[in-house]
Amino acid sequence: MRILVCPGDGIGPEIIAASIDVFGKADQVFDLGLQYDYEDIGFASLEKYGTTLRPEVLEKAPTYDGLILGTVSHADYPPPEKGGRNVSAAFRCDLDLYANVRPSRTRSFLTSNMREGKSMDLVIMREATEGFYPDRNMHLGWGEMMPSPDMALSVRKITRHCSERIARRAFELAMKRKKKVTAIHKSNSFHMTDGLFLECVRHVAKDFPEVELNDLLVDASTAHLVRNPEKFDVLVATNFYGDIISDLAAELSGSLGLGGSVMAGDKLCCAQAQHGSAPDIQNQDKANPTSMILSVSMLLRWIGEHRQKPNFSAAADAIDTAVDAVLANPESRTADLGGTMGCKAFGLKVAESVQKS
Repeated sequence: MRILVCPGDGIGPEIIAASIDVFGKADQVFDLGLQYDYEDIGFASLEKYGTTLRPEVLEKAPTYDGLILGTVSHADYPPPEKGGRNVSAAFRCDLDLYANVRPSRTRSFLTSNMREGKSMDLVIMREATEGFYPDRNMHLGWGEMMPSPDMALSVRKITRHCSERIARRAFELAMKRKKKVTAIHKSNSFHMTDGLFLECVRHVAKDFPEVELNDLLVDASTAHLVRNPEKFDVLVATNFYGDIISDLAAELSGSLGLGGSVMAGDKLCCAQAQHGSAPDIQNQDKANPTSMILSVSMLLRWIGEHRQKPNFSAAADAIDTAVDAVLANPESRTADLGGTMGCKAFGLKVAESVQKS
């Protein structure tokens, strides 16, 4: 299995290195046959090639069995015409990695940011290729414009095709979990765009009669995530809403650094941590690599399910178990969780804990 690794910006190279340590141990234990190729992206690529993402990297990405993408500092990139392309957006749109899958769960041995007695175990299915994002909702051009110096406009795009396929992935996932889907929207204000999204979700729901479907206004969903998180199983949302509520859910679970994330399409999957590039702590061995390690685990699970490779699914189970085992020991936690362990040592500790069940 060939894996393309793009370390990225900020803490990206550090958390990628920690996850590769874990990957390597899982490869040994479960005979995964992994091979890695590395490519620069982000500022490293900008310095070498004058662009944050070379076209040839995107062109060869589909030839791999899986992708690992580090954190990116796209808010700090120069304008696109000067080489500053948003790498995450390019991966999602050009490779059609339309499903941003973001689980969040509490752990009994870690302090969460939830009300006392509350727990959470949910997955947010975020559509990632359109919506209110101006860098990906136009075939040509940009989805924002300024007709005058004192007026700015932004265009939102919602399509039936993208809404139906993210809804279908959400219902398929719910069938493996608690058989509940909640559609997040704001159709009382966005009658046509969110109305179309909700119509599509309800249409797909007819193919999954065993799954309970609810819908919830996005503003109300934030309140319910705080008050009644246990009511949720799988949440499906358009790009903008999914981005916001997934950060909320991750932070409620204890930290943005505790949730894995993948960008998945029908034929390819890319692991990428939920959080940002944290340049303020880069090269200090302070980063928490948990999210990246769990993202790599999700990639293994995707390969296992889509390529009929049960050893990959078993490896994902082992990594998840190892992460929890390490986090359960207060002395093995990184600084953001009250511990003193560095990024590199944490990755090695998880790798040591990976074993066949």
